This record gives sequence, structure tokens and C-alpha cells, in this order.
Amino acid sequence: MNIIFTYFHHRFLSKMKLFETIRATREHIDFLTNQHLTIGFVPTMGALHQGHLSLVQRAVQENNRVAVSIFVNPIQFNNPSDLENYPRNLEADLKLLEPLLSDDDFIFAPTVTEMYPKAETRLFDFGSIAEVMEGRYRPGHFNGVGVVVNKLLRIVEPAAAYFGEKDFQQLAIIRQLATMEQLPVKIIPCPIIREPDGLAMSSRNVRLTPDHRQAAPLIFQTLLDAAKRTGTDSPDQLKQYIGATLNQTKLLEVEYVEFSDEVTLESVQNWTTSRNIRCFIAVQAGDVRLIDNIRISVPAK
Repeated sequence: MNIIFTYFHHRFLSKMKLFETIRATREHIDFLTNQHLTIGFVPTMGALHQGHLSLVQRAVQENNRVAVSIFVNPIQFNNPSDLENYPRNLEADLKLLEPLLSDDDFIFAPTVTEMYPKAETRLFDFGSIAEVMEGRYRPGHFNGVGVVVNKLLRIVEPAAAYFGEKDFQQLAIIRQLATMEQLPVKIIPCPIIREPDGLAMSSRNVRLTPDHRQAAPLIFQTLLDAAKRTGTDSPDQLKQYIGATLNQTKLLEVEYVEFSDEVTLESVQNWTTSRNIRCFIAVQAGDVRLIDNIRISVPAK
């Protein structure tokens, strides 16, 4: 049986629908399509924060209706403990979405069995962009991302899908996925949303200990400091500076720092290699792994 819930705003000014099955979701999408309404889609793994909500707000502004998926995708976790500890609170997520969504907007929150009734065996070849940085340190991660995003985009059939630039490499993978699969969807990048102290918002931040949370804003501050030195220091020198600055805290351990071309994600060895450079970083803060990135403006010679 299809399970369909309607979640009412406390003032009864709006309502949003929650679907747990693909069938119920597709029936509603057919209803919207028959009315020639466009759908903006925000895929999430729940544990929503203001970063997610900024994507939803943009989707609301740019589309007739909005869909939000909440699904912790097990096949993109290469670390079993990370999957086990990933925060989950559907009720809290619904309360955050409630003021933003209205009639005929909907949430798709399937079970693992619903999404993967049998073992998933598909393998995507994303080429070199999936082999560096996150791809190097999290084997199989991007294939899991590709599988679930492909499924979600085919279920929801949105006109546009919204992704945050904090996961910039993932964004590049999804753009390539849409091209490879010939999916008629616009992939919309959205800026990183940060805490007042600069820490990039992430669902994992709630797992930081007080000491690690206090140290974590140094990641962004160090990236900003490094960006100011591009006129005098080389990429390799800045990598060493960033690593030494963060590692000396004893609370943060740099996994990688990379200066890369924004399109190809190829490593940049000097500032003349590319005009579109971004600095990427992954840092272990106790049991929590944090990623961040900033765009680099290279001074004109």
C-alpha cells in the first residue's frame, strides 16, 4: 500500500506531502506534470540545516513546485561507522521544511529497501574527476552518489536540481552524470552557507566535540589567509602552510589540500595553469571528517 501523509502548517496556511514509496511519488508527479507545473528538486540525506534550507528557498523561487528527498544513501559510505553515526531525525527535518513548502510541494523519504529492492551492481565511469581528492580517499563513494542521484532524478523528473558547492567535486560528478545519462535537468550550483564563525554548515557538525567545534573555524580562516598569499607563494608552498597551520592545533588533522581547476579538477602546479582555481581541503576533527573549499583569485601579473 502506498503510504501518503499530509503534514499541516500549525496555522493551516500551508501543507506539504510526505511520500515513502516511489509509486506514490510518481502518482503525484504525474498529477503535477498534467498541470504543466515545473518541479525544483533538492536531494538531501536529512539532518537539515540552513545550508539545505537555502537550496529549498531558491528552488521555491524558481519553480512552480518543489520536491525534497530525505534518504541516507548507504552505498556512498565507504566507512561503516560513518553510516551508522550519520544523524537522522525526520520529524525535526519536517519541522524545518514546514514553513517553506506549500500545497503540492512534497518530501520523498523512502526506505533503503524501497530504493534498493535488490543489490545495486551498476558502475559508472566518471573518469579522472572521480579519482582525485574525495575519490582517492573514499573509494566507491562517487559511484554510490551516481547511482542514487540517477535514481532520484529519474523518479522526480525535475526541471532543475539544486546542489551546494561545499561538495564541489560531487557537483562536478552530478553534472557529468546528467550529461552521460542524457537527463533533461538543469544542475544548479548554490553557494556554501557558513556559520557566523566561518565553519561550512554540514550535517556532521553536530557530532563535533566542544573542543573540535571550537577549532573547526580555523579551517576556513586558514584557507582565506592562504588565498591572500597567492601573489607571493606557489600552490605547493600554500599546501604546506595550510597543513602546518591546521595540524599544529593537535585537534585538526589535514587529510589533503589541493589547488585544482574548477572544471577538470586537475591539480594546479602554478598560478598560470588555470584562471578558474579552487582550493579543496579535507580535515579530520576527532571522529568527524570535514570538507571545505574556496575559490582562488589569482592576482594579475
